[in-house]
Amino acid sequence: MLTRGQRINSALVVDRRLGEGAFAEVYRVRHHILGWQALKLFKHVASLEATSRLFDEARILSTLGHPNIIRVFDAGTVQTSEGVRGYITMEYVAGGSLERLVASHSGAVPVGEASAVLRQAADGLAVAHERPHPIVHRDLSLANVLITYDESGLRVKVSDFGLAKETDPGTMAASAQGTVAYMPPEVLRRGTGYSCAGDVWALGTIAYFLLTAQFPYDGGDPVQSFSLDRFNRPLPPPSAYNDEVAPELDRLVTDMLRTDPADRPATAREVAERAVALRSSPGPQPSRDAPAEVERAAEEQVRAAVELSRTPGRLAEAANQLEEAVSRHPRLRERHVARLMTWRRGVVM
Repeated sequence: MLTRGQRINSALVVDRRLGEGAFAEVYRVRHHILGWQALKLFKHVASLEATSRLFDEARILSTLGHPNIIRVFDAGTVQTSEGVRGYITMEYVAGGSLERLVASHSGAVPVGEASAVLRQAADGLAVAHERPHPIVHRDLSLANVLITYDESGLRVKVSDFGLAKETDPGTMAASAQGTVAYMPPEVLRRGTGYSCAGDVWALGTIAYFLLTAQFPYDGGDPVQSFSLDRFNRPLPPPSAYNDEVAPELDRLVTDMLRTDPADRPATAREVAERAVALRSSPGPQPSRDAPAEVERAAEEQVRAAVELSRTPGRLAEAANQLEEAVSRHPRLRERHVARLMTWRRGVVM
């Protein structure tokens, strides 16, 4: 709907499309002062009330300042090839989503990385859960958790609060939304009652997949995912598929996936506090090889980033390019993450 080079409200220039979902397309845009940003463009415009709901994400994100939650910058409307559409601009994360991280490994993600993702995502989500009227995300998935690298290393960003909703103060629950594979049994059973415990389940599903390369309770099966019978079978712990998983991590993820929400950690804060203790767990398992053509393309991108870093005033852009490259191949990540962290501090090696 937007074209390369198109100007938006005089401050933004469209660079390229990054992807799309059911409700929106995402573009990389350059702000004339702030640099690269991500622009989320809504596909449909209906009533004034519906348009207002689309901007709920911007309103929610603007109140949730935390290093592990994506930052929002602006919201407005723009003329597209399909008519006037609403948009939100937010922090651009070059590393992409957990889907890209999973794709860069042949199987499970190294335990150290998976533990860091769980800990940081829980930290960010806890800020939403601790509001006077807790905000539940309702759509946590591999696609909605982004990763980047800053001067301290791996940084997780929870994004896509488009379905987020304040809970009813009487019931502490919100209506059911989201992706079936990540949906807790109590919501599938009733179609309502999504609570903080539902977000804990979804985050547990993410952690389970990162550690085992499969969904819990056969949730990845398009037929089985709608069946409640699958929850009657015992859930094998992550260590049944990955012997690098320590007992403490095993217990935490299994507790997050208890079928009775009362048996789960009540909020993301409890998950985060338990996850902190996992820092002393065994380090990442050896990285598996990605396809050779992926490695060659990523190495070419690394070389281009290094060349760009030598150009005065282009270091931030070079860091984004390097981050895109290392996010696609685990061996390059091990080799260049120290350089990337240094670049994020504004120092060229």
